[in-house]
Amino acid sequence: MPAAKITGRPNFLVIVADDLGFSDVGCYGGEIKTPHIDSIAKGGMRFTDFHAASACSPTRSMLLSGTDNHIAGIGAMIEKIQEFQRGKPGYEGYLNDRVVALSELLQEGGYHTMMSGKWHLGLTPDRFPCTRGFDRSYSLLPGAANHYGWEPQLLDKNEELPRLLKGTQTFYVEDDKRIEPHNLGEDFYSTTAFTDKLLQYLDDRSDDPELKEKPFFAYLAYSAPHWPLQAPETVIEEYKGVYDEGPESLRQKRLMNLKRLGLIPKGAVAHDVIAVGGRKMSKYWKDLSSEDRRFSSRCMEIYAAMVQCMDEQIGRVLDRLRESGEIDNTFILFMSDNGAEGMLLESIPLIEENIFDHIDRYYDNSIENLGKYNSYAWYGPHWASAATAPSRLYKCFTSEGGIRVPFILNFPPLTYGKASIDHSFCTVMDIAPTILDLAGVKHPGTTYKSRTIAPMRGASWLPYLQGRHDRIHSEDHVTGWELFGRQAVRKGDWKALLIPEPYGPGRWQLYRLSEDPGETHDLGADYPQKLAELISEWDNYVLEVGLVGDAIQYGVLEAKSS
Repeated sequence: MPAAKITGRPNFLVIVADDLGFSDVGCYGGEIKTPHIDSIAKGGMRFTDFHAASACSPTRSMLLSGTDNHIAGIGAMIEKIQEFQRGKPGYEGYLNDRVVALSELLQEGGYHTMMSGKWHLGLTPDRFPCTRGFDRSYSLLPGAANHYGWEPQLLDKNEELPRLLKGTQTFYVEDDKRIEPHNLGEDFYSTTAFTDKLLQYLDDRSDDPELKEKPFFAYLAYSAPHWPLQAPETVIEEYKGVYDEGPESLRQKRLMNLKRLGLIPKGAVAHDVIAVGGRKMSKYWKDLSSEDRRFSSRCMEIYAAMVQCMDEQIGRVLDRLRESGEIDNTFILFMSDNGAEGMLLESIPLIEENIFDHIDRYYDNSIENLGKYNSYAWYGPHWASAATAPSRLYKCFTSEGGIRVPFILNFPPLTYGKASIDHSFCTVMDIAPTILDLAGVKHPGTTYKSRTIAPMRGASWLPYLQGRHDRIHSEDHVTGWELFGRQAVRKGDWKALLIPEPYGPGRWQLYRLSEDPGETHDLGADYPQKLAELISEWDNYVLEVGLVGDAIQYGVLEAKSS
């Protein structure tokens, strides 16, 4: 195939959803109404083997730096840095100065850079998006917040917040100016507000002759469908009764659609659902009372409504690009930052205190009130497992359910005429080098503004998309992952995985993903030399990225077991 012709420098629109499952959107087999996201896939490419980190801020650091999260400053999430990690390089809890941000390089390379949405890469003014290369930015700084901007605990001076909510206070900024929750506006809803602001920035650019001559880089990072599950009642009602058969029924329907669409092998075996905990959201459907089933299905209805609302807002941005005549020259990416959120807030690694007393004090989680501004709910491991199937587990785990995410690419000069589904292995670290390659901007290598920086670990997709290479990464390419002591390393088609108890056996396991995408059949005993090879690669990865701690400190008792 001849190389694609690209004239001029393209615009870039990078859209990131928060905790979206692999099969949630329509073009990935989901029942949720997502016509605008699906339209990106038309004439574009859906990737089936694209990988992020297992949680949000690590992925975002990798996206903007082109390198590993342990190098970029998010070796552990700021909410859960351990004492043995504190103060160590790569564990700053923000996008550090060992990397140069994609936005910085594009800004210096003549691009007009804009961001609207979740940041999660620094809470202090010296770490705001405006300090990392964004000409305009409207951002939620921490990892999550009430989608309606309602934070009653901030008004109660006597309240000692649970650790989770200390880290998720609504803290918005525009450029370098802080916005208090009560100043967000009566009609504030995060998904709409982020879209409104990006459209405003695009309009401002169009009205300025000097800016209009510049290509743009737009980073639209939604905080939906991250908990708390909240959406307009009118949209929630569109899904009333859709999920009344429970999560396993949904899981089987999604699996059938994925196979029908060719997104997973027809013989793929789904991993069993893993649900740890005693509360109702961790119980199997058959063990729930009728009232608890209704509560559970209502949570899924709200989740679906959040995804639909996000799709509608993405449609507004796409319409604006069509109206301006720029859509055909805009490189559009859509992805999720990690697998679906299956953890329960009472057991998630981001919280140690009991959150339920706080919710009882300030929120109304009655079934009829769920989804409103003063409700605070999540949907648990069973619904998440429907979204990540056939994969094992979900967000916060380095199994495929936590790191394999939907990814859509649309850029007519490169994707028109290509196969609509691509099974190439690739990662979020590849995005920055690909965009820089297309923009004609060089990464500075190891020095930037008189400071030493890390080179990118990702690879540009341009040679592959232009037909000059037959793979994005070579067969012997190695990628590692680690978060919360959950570890994985992949080389070609083989993956070694270590998930500590109680979610895994606490020892290394071996999988061949082309034959077993669900990670259901441990081949470690059959291929001991291959497992040893991958564990050796893991040791190299630990040294390369500066991963801190040893097996015992991470709670892994058999990190070197055969």
